[in-house]
Amino acid sequence: MSNRSVADFFDAYSADFNALYGSRKNAVNSVIDRIFRKSMRLRFEWTVKGCTPIEGKSVLDVGCGPGHYSVHLATKGAGDCFGLDFAPGMIRLAKENALRSRVSNRCEFACGDFSAYPFDRQFDYAIAMGFMDYIEKPEPIIDRVLSLTKEKAFFSFPVEGGILAWQRKQRYKKRCQLFLYNRAQLDALFSGRKCKRFEIEKISRDFFVTVYTA
Repeated sequence: MSNRSVADFFDAYSADFNALYGSRKNAVNSVIDRIFRKSMRLRFEWTVKGCTPIEGKSVLDVGCGPGHYSVHLATKGAGDCFGLDFAPGMIRLAKENALRSRVSNRCEFACGDFSAYPFDRQFDYAIAMGFMDYIEKPEPIIDRVLSLTKEKAFFSFPVEGGILAWQRKQRYKKRCQLFLYNRAQLDALFSGRKCKRFEIEKISRDFFVTVYTA
């Protein structure tokens, strides 16, 4: 399945996805968040904590979606954040969110394919949250992220196995391809990459990977 089908899916899903990060939720949605979206909350919290210190730092947000990581880090003092996504609807929302939070002067968002985008610099931190789920061949993507990172890169990978993973794969079957991982696969995957060291930790339905490049 092509990047185009993934982009089309998330372009159509952009408004609903953006709403997942909203503060106005009823009791039912709050329960759903605690049970099914715990991974989203945890990987956001862990990424923000990992991007320390953030003051004056540059951030690359791969598959930025509606820009919540970039916007939040900019409000915390990041020097500049660059978000890239191949869904136009996501980029539109990211720009709106940055403007609403008054950090549009420190957030830039572009629509494009990460594997082909013409970057002309490196970033202190790189984030790829909820992005590797849809990548059939992860090695070249990971290598490119690391080549653009000065200090630390953060990745999430969905955990295979269990009823929730099976349910998610069934739900995505007709939308776009979904790739799930186990710990051994990730150990092998990152052992072959150029970096100083890496850490893999399981958080709810995801593996959270921190890669140190310096």
